[in-house]
Amino acid sequence: MTSPFVIDDFGSRIASAWSELRPATRGLVERALQGTTPAALNFHYDARADIELSRFLATLDDRVAEKNNALDAEKGGKLKSFADTCATVLLEKTESAEVFTQLVRRAQAQRDYRRIDILADALTSRFPPSEICELARSDDNVVRELANEALARCPVSVLASLLGDPVDADTARAALRRQIVEYGSEEARQIVNALDQADELYS
Repeated sequence: MTSPFVIDDFGSRIASAWSELRPATRGLVERALQGTTPAALNFHYDARADIELSRFLATLDDRVAEKNNALDAEKGGKLKSFADTCATVLLEKTESAEVFTQLVRRAQAQRDYRRIDILADALTSRFPPSEICELARSDDNVVRELANEALARCPVSVLASLLGDPVDADTARAALRRQIVEYGSEEARQIVNALDQADELYS
C-alpha cells in the first residue's frame, strides 16, 4: 500500500477489510490518499466499487468511534484521515441512494455542514431521478429534505417522465405541486390539473 501509513497500524479488522477490496478499488483509494482528486481519477467506477467502499468506510468509522480505541493520537488521526478520504471518493463518485444516506448521516454526526451542501449539489448534478425519489421517501429528515429540494429544481419534463412509474409517481407529483407553489410553474400546473381531472374521472 503506497500511502502515508501501514494498514496494519489500524488493527486486524481494518487490515482484513482492506484486503477484501478489489485491487482496482484499493488503487482508487491509494491515489486519493496521494492527493489525486477523485473526480480526476481515470477509473471505471461501478456498483461493486460503490458497495465495497461503502462497507469499508463503515468499518473505518466504527473503528474511529470505538471508546476503547487502542491507537495512539497520531495513528488515530491518520485513521480518521483515511476514513475522510474514502468518504470523499464516495461523495465524488456514488449515484446510490443508500450510500448518499450514509454520507449525509456521517456529515451530520461530524457537524460538517459544508459537506452536506456538497452532497446536496451532487444530487442535482449527478443522481438519477429515481434515486432522488427514493431519497425523498427516506426516514431521515435531512436526507428527505435535501431530496425534495433537488426534485423541486428538476425540469418539469424529468418529473413528468416519472409519473408513469408506480413507485415514483406520487413523489414526482408532490414535486410538481411544490414547483407550482414555490416557483409558479405554469407547465407544472397544467400537468397537475390534468392528473387531478383524471383522478376525478376514474374515482
